[in-house]
Amino acid sequence: METFERIEYLKNEINKSNYEYYVNENPYLTDFEYDKLFAELKDLEEKYPMFKTPDSPTQRVGSVSEKFFPHKHKYRLYSLDNSYNAEDLEKWYERVCKEYDKELELVCELKIDGLAIALTYENGVFVRGVTRGDGVTGEDITQNLKTIKAIPLKLFEPKNLEVRGEIYMPKSSFEKLNQDALENGEKVFANPRNAASGSLRQLDSTITAKRDLSMFTYTAIFEDKVDKTCKTHYDSIQKLKELGFKVNPNIRLVKNIKEVLEYLHEWESKRFELNYATDGVVIKVNDIAIQKDLGYTARAPKWATAFKFPPEEVKTKLLDIELNTGKTGVVTPVAVLEPVQLAGSTVSRASLHNFDEIKRLDVRIGDEVLIMKAAEIIPKVIKVVDNPSHQSLPEYFPPTKCPACGSDLIEKEGQVGLYCPNPDCESLMCAKIEYWASKEAMDIDKVGPSLIAQLYDRKMISNPVDLYKLLPQDLMMLDLIQEKSASNIYMSVQNSKTRPLNRLVTALGIRHVGKETADILTGEFHSLDELKGATLEQLSNVEGIGEIIARSIYEYFHDENNLKLLDELKSLGINPSAKVKPKSDKLAGKIFVLTGTLEHLTRDEASEIIKSHGGKTSSSVSKKTDFVLAGVNAGSKLDKAQNLGVIILTENDFLEMIK
Repeated sequence: METFERIEYLKNEINKSNYEYYVNENPYLTDFEYDKLFAELKDLEEKYPMFKTPDSPTQRVGSVSEKFFPHKHKYRLYSLDNSYNAEDLEKWYERVCKEYDKELELVCELKIDGLAIALTYENGVFVRGVTRGDGVTGEDITQNLKTIKAIPLKLFEPKNLEVRGEIYMPKSSFEKLNQDALENGEKVFANPRNAASGSLRQLDSTITAKRDLSMFTYTAIFEDKVDKTCKTHYDSIQKLKELGFKVNPNIRLVKNIKEVLEYLHEWESKRFELNYATDGVVIKVNDIAIQKDLGYTARAPKWATAFKFPPEEVKTKLLDIELNTGKTGVVTPVAVLEPVQLAGSTVSRASLHNFDEIKRLDVRIGDEVLIMKAAEIIPKVIKVVDNPSHQSLPEYFPPTKCPACGSDLIEKEGQVGLYCPNPDCESLMCAKIEYWASKEAMDIDKVGPSLIAQLYDRKMISNPVDLYKLLPQDLMMLDLIQEKSASNIYMSVQNSKTRPLNRLVTALGIRHVGKETADILTGEFHSLDELKGATLEQLSNVEGIGEIIARSIYEYFHDENNLKLLDELKSLGINPSAKVKPKSDKLAGKIFVLTGTLEHLTRDEASEIIKSHGGKTSSSVSKKTDFVLAGVNAGSKLDKAQNLGVIILTENDFLEMIK
C-alpha cells in the first residue's frame, strides 16, 4: 500500500500544481520540482501499471488516433442571438424583464474567440470531451483534451456534471507557433482561433499537447445535488472554480442594463491588453429559476444574448508599397507596414485593393495609416491619419512596368487595375499554377509555391496542364525530392484528375470567376463543352452572373490559347461532368445567397447541400433572391436583403429547412 499511497500523493501534488499554475496563475513549485515529481510518478506507474488511472497527470502526454467518432450530446448546445448596439441590448432586456415587473440581475462574461466544448465528469473524473458540432452531435476528442492542463482530470469533489467551456490559444503561444512555422518553412495560421481549431483536430494528440491550449469554463449542468446556495449563474461559476475549473476572472455581476453598457465600454479597448482573443460579451440573466422560466427559441436561450464588438482599427506607419502580379495578370499593391497588433495577431501587410484606391485615399509611403481587419481576417488600409507631414511626402504614382517581367502594363476597358499583357510572365504563370493547385481549386496536396518555382525555373512546366505530364523520375531531379516524396507528389497530381467540374472551372482562373461563380455556372452548364458553346446572352441570363462576368467567361472560352489548354486537359483525361441527381426537390427553383461565416458549415458545404436539394446559389442579392443564409459578419449583402424584404435564414433555420 506504500507504493499506492505514494502514487496518490504525487498525483495530487501535480494536479494541485497544475491548478495553481494554469487556473490561478500562481505557481508554487519550480519547474525543477515539478519535473522531478512527474518523473517519479511516471516511473512508479511503469513499474506498477495496476495503479495507473485515467485521472493521472501522465495521461496528458497524448497518443495517436485513427479518426474522431461522432457523439450525441446528452444536453443540446444552443447558439446565442447577437446584439450589435445599445438599442438591441435594451430591447432584449425589456423583453426578459417584461413578465417579472422588475429589473433583473445580469452576468457579463467576455466572449472568448475559441471553440465550444462539452466535458463530462463522472464521480469527479473527466471521462469524455466532445466538440460542439451542430449542437446535437459533435466529435469525441477526449484524448486531445486530456493534454490541456487547464482541464482538470479529477475534480476536488466527486461530482457528476457536464461543463461547457471555450478552448483557446493564448496570443503569446500563437505568436510563437507562427514564428516557429516561418522558421521551418511551414504554413502559418491566420489567427489564434484557427490555430486552436487545427491543434484540437490533430489525430496525433502529442501534437496537441505541444500547442499550449487553454480553456475557460462558462457553465455547468449538475447531475447530482449541489449547494443550495447555487441558485444563480454567478454562484454556479464560483462553484466551478471551487471544483478546480478555470473560469474567466473578468466575469461581473451587474444590477441592470445600464451597468452592462458600462462593462461594454470598459472592455471595448481594454480587451486587447489580454493574452487571449475576445470578440464580444455574453450577457445572461443571473437567476437560474428565471432562466428555466424564460426557456429557449428553436436555436438560442431567451435569457442570454451576445454583444459583438465592432472590428478593431489601429494606427501604424506605411513603410512601402509592394507590387505583385497575380494569376489574371493584374498587378496588386500591398501595404508593407510597421508591425502592429490587430485583433489578436501581428500585422505587417495589408490590402490596398488597387491603384484607384491608393489615389482615392491619397496614400503615400511614410504616411501614418489606419488599418482594420475585414471580417476579422484580412487586414486592409482604410484611411490616412491626418498629419502635417503628409503633404511633404512624395505622391505615389502607379507603376508602368510589370514588377516581375518588366513588360509595359496596360489598362483594360471598363475594368479597374493595371495588367501585365505578357502571357509568359513568370510571376503570372506561377500564380496561375499555384491557384490551380490550391484547396479551393484542384486541391493538389504537396504542390506549393517552392515546388512550382523549381519546376518553372527548370522549364519542366510552363502552365497548369504540364503538371499532369510529370513522372516520378522527373520530380526526383528537383532539390530535396527523394523517391517516396516524388511518388507522393505524382499521385496527388494524378488524383486531382477526378475533381468535379465546379473545382475545374474555379481552377481555370477566369477573371471574376471564383468558387461561388463556378458553382453557379456548373449548376447551369454541365460540361466544359456546354460552357464553351454558351452564347453571351445565355451567360448573362444566369442568375448571379451579370454582364461583366458573362463577357469575361465568354472571352475566356473564345481565346485560342485557352481552347488549346482545354483540349490538352481533355486528352489527359480531365473532362468532368456536373450532372448530379439531386437528393430531393425540396429547394427546387429557390435561389440562395450565402454571406458571413457559418458556425457549423463552410460556405462550400452549404452550397453543395442547397444544390443537392434542387436549389441554386447566387453571389449577389436581387429581387429574384428567395433566401439569404447569413452567418457572423454578414455585411452589405444582409443589409441589401433587409431592404429588399428577402427572407433571412440563420444557419439553424437552414438546417431545419433541409432536415
